[in-house]
Amino acid sequence: MAVLLLVLLLCLPTFLLGLLIWTICKHFLTRDVPSTLEHPVKFRILDCVFIYVITLGNILEKLRISSMPCFARFVQDRLFLKKKDSKVVITDLHFGTIPVRLFQPKAMSHCSRGGIIFYHGGAAVLGSLDFYHNVCLFLALETNSVLLSVGYRKLPDHHYPVITKDCLNTTIHFLKRLETYGVDPSRVVICGESAGGGTAAQIIQILVDRKDLPKIRAQVLIHPIIQAINYQLPSTQQNQNVPFLTRDFMLMCICRYMAIDLSWKDAMLNGACIPPETWKKYRKWLSSDNIPKRFKDKYKEPQFPGPFNESAYLETKHLFDVENSPLLADDQTIAQLPEAFLVSCEHDVLRDHTLLYKKRLEDQGVPVSWYHVEDGFHGCILLFDRQPFSFSCSQKVVNAVASYIKGL
Repeated sequence: MAVLLLVLLLCLPTFLLGLLIWTICKHFLTRDVPSTLEHPVKFRILDCVFIYVITLGNILEKLRISSMPCFARFVQDRLFLKKKDSKVVITDLHFGTIPVRLFQPKAMSHCSRGGIIFYHGGAAVLGSLDFYHNVCLFLALETNSVLLSVGYRKLPDHHYPVITKDCLNTTIHFLKRLETYGVDPSRVVICGESAGGGTAAQIIQILVDRKDLPKIRAQVLIHPIIQAINYQLPSTQQNQNVPFLTRDFMLMCICRYMAIDLSWKDAMLNGACIPPETWKKYRKWLSSDNIPKRFKDKYKEPQFPGPFNESAYLETKHLFDVENSPLLADDQTIAQLPEAFLVSCEHDVLRDHTLLYKKRLEDQGVPVSWYHVEDGFHGCILLFDRQPFSFSCSQKVVNAVASYIKGL
């Protein structure tokens, strides 16, 4: 037994080193690093870490030691330290069974503060209260707002529609108790990043007819996922291999959360799961025709959607629900939405989601402020204070969001 343990201990470093070499090879063979990026070496290092963690998590999952999402979240929460600030009281609470984190500035205020409800990204695979802690702390301080960060339940134990349910329930709970937290009911902003941005769009649409709750002042959507139907938009083609959200990783996250077998991936990509009558109805909102010409560099218009596959549709039809694709909401709902601040990044597969939603909102008379980051990439906001791995685009995004909220 002792000999076996010794052999395992000797083999482990060799295995980990081999995995590192494989990770570096995979990065250079499969990833695209944009030429306009500010710090390409830092970007490559971070992506190698990302690939390494996800790959090791998949191996541990196959060995039934730990699920990949749990392992990845465990590692990410320990990569960077959470900041503390004497100017903010940070409290961990539970609204029902959902963990939340409350950030309350200490400085005296002559009137009630604004409120921010924040949904983090990660598509139920990554992301946590801890990983987004510093972003939330910064926004609370810079805007002098009470910020509620929602720690919705995730994979592998929880699937669709748990994110929407958890975020909706915590939001309603908070909105009914704003006076308890010293928040002005007329100054509440809902903010989300990536999958959290898509959830923010969903929640605001759900709440638009609730007369018993304070009206949301504004929605702040940071490179949100707004639809799960058209995977042939220009940004998906152009950025499909750009870290940290490649097209394949995005599809894996969607399929896992939506409980869709990955064998349907190709049908989702070419649109074979879209019924002809559905595409006819929603094409005016989902088509690449709505993307400005300047974003179509090197874009080849595909034959989309592909020949209809009813079996694929039956497996994926919940993707067509409005709560999964808020872009598909009816005109009456869209027209009632509060003003929006939309953030898009040039080197992001989700860039065109923001552009499509921007047009959708503007067509119905909703005021929209749009901030586009030419050198930005998906998830860059998380690195704004992560020295030595910060990027100027990261700081641009957090500053733009804070500036918009302060100006309300």
